[in-house]
Amino acid sequence: MVNSVSKKILITGVTRGLGRALAEWYIANGHTVIGCGRSAEILNLRFIHPAPHDFTALDVAEENKVALWAEKVLAVHGAPDLLINNAALMNIPAPLWQVPATEFNKLIDVNIKGVANVIRHFGPAMVARKQGVIVNLSSGWGRSTSPGVAPYCASKYAMEGLTYSLAQDLPTGMAAVPLNPGVIDTAMLRLAWSAGASNYPKAGAWAKVVAPFILKLGPKDNGKSVTVPHFED
Repeated sequence: MVNSVSKKILITGVTRGLGRALAEWYIANGHTVIGCGRSAEILNLRFIHPAPHDFTALDVAEENKVALWAEKVLAVHGAPDLLINNAALMNIPAPLWQVPATEFNKLIDVNIKGVANVIRHFGPAMVARKQGVIVNLSSGWGRSTSPGVAPYCASKYAMEGLTYSLAQDLPTGMAAVPLNPGVIDTAMLRLAWSAGASNYPKAGAWAKVVAPFILKLGPKDNGKSVTVPHFED
């Protein structure tokens, strides 16, 4: 086990990509993972990782369902030590004026409102303890731009600002961090950059570096813009 103290770690978007890779690493290294996701793969996670791990089918954009989920989770597990807001959507690359309103709105609902929903319902329990770290997944596209991904860039720039302000609201002993995960070969990257995605590391290799890195984040990092360390697949 890499960490002698087991932590309760809540991860959104846990069924695939970076969220799944983080969950698998944390479970393998003795931590309890509580997660949600929209895909049917959540059923497989429940089967291969039974209690004390806890996986729920959920769309973070649905505020009322997030509220019910949080009530259940907090009653069983208490406040998480680490909250990782990972769930996000990517738009099909196109000039902004060609992105349908339904696609734009859903992306904003998940990437921004979904993060706010999760913090709204789990944050108070963490604040009451004056302990815990909130990591909001940002992006290189939250600090720079490219053509065709204006909706996604907008959501990740928002994540930077939201997290910086949140950090100022937190009591001493807590931290909120916007984390740029780097460029990883995931389904999301293939949607935006199909020709080049395979040139980048896979999520499993990424998690071996990033999962322990995240565990080291604490009050000293509150409000800091963080990028994962460089690594090779």
